[in-house]
Amino acid sequence: MAEVKPVPEKAYQHKKMQPLDIVLLVILTFFAIAIILPFINVTAISFSTQQEYLKSTVLLIPTEITLENFKALFEDGRIWIGYRSTLLLLVLGLPLNMFLTTSMAYGLSRPDFPLKRFFIYFVVITLLFHGGIVPMYLLMKQLNLINTIWSVVLAYGVNSFYLIIMMNYFLSLPISLMESAKLDGAGEWRILYSIILPLSMPIIATIILFYAVDRWNEWFNAMIFIRKGSLVVLQLALRSIVIDSQISQQMNISNVQTDVKFSEGMKMAAIIVTMIPIMCVFPFLQKHFVKGMLIGAIKA
Repeated sequence: MAEVKPVPEKAYQHKKMQPLDIVLLVILTFFAIAIILPFINVTAISFSTQQEYLKSTVLLIPTEITLENFKALFEDGRIWIGYRSTLLLLVLGLPLNMFLTTSMAYGLSRPDFPLKRFFIYFVVITLLFHGGIVPMYLLMKQLNLINTIWSVVLAYGVNSFYLIIMMNYFLSLPISLMESAKLDGAGEWRILYSIILPLSMPIIATIILFYAVDRWNEWFNAMIFIRKGSLVVLQLALRSIVIDSQISQQMNISNVQTDVKFSEGMKMAAIIVTMIPIMCVFPFLQKHFVKGMLIGAIKA
């Protein structure tokens, strides 16, 4: 029986940090602090009182924690209308975005797709040029979609950047899988939904997260196409609530009143209310997010 030689102790030693590693660590630490501190400041202001905020505008840990800013924000009925409209926009718009992006990315990733190069150039051109909001508004008006949620849903179908990332991911998959499925009699739709999509969960999760954030933060198209107060989206509802509180504070600034709303605290509370749902979803998609971005962005 062969004698097993002991592994040298140096093999277990970690590589020493080089000067470049220290420089990179310092730079990354600086960027991490630059990202975390504003978030902590926003959170602290949302839980602080106006008196404490006036003492120091840069707060990290409030000494007098209060929920009055969130209470004043949720007492307004417009925020619930905003949540309902934004959730409806997310439920209707996200499946449409994913269906269009996935099907088009799969078609452009196929080597035998007719006029493939033309359509790829067409997609890239849309990254640089846009038709403008006036033709879009006239189109929605002609379709009788103004003041409906469908005008906002259909105004944003495919993001060209997300499409290119997904197409590159599909190109990284072995083409032999698709050829074998074709030999067994599978059509293109069967190949897409039975073979390609199960192998593409990292990029699917990544693009879902991107589109979900876009739909959740939707405000521009809603501001252009919707005038009904019953369909106002969350971002516009929060904006109107904060503006009203600022106007109310300015009108009562000379009066000694205890019920004047802290507009800056409500503004920060509105930011937290907007961020929390997306922050709760991200951890469930994080394990797929990095892998999907790397393969989709690097593979040419």
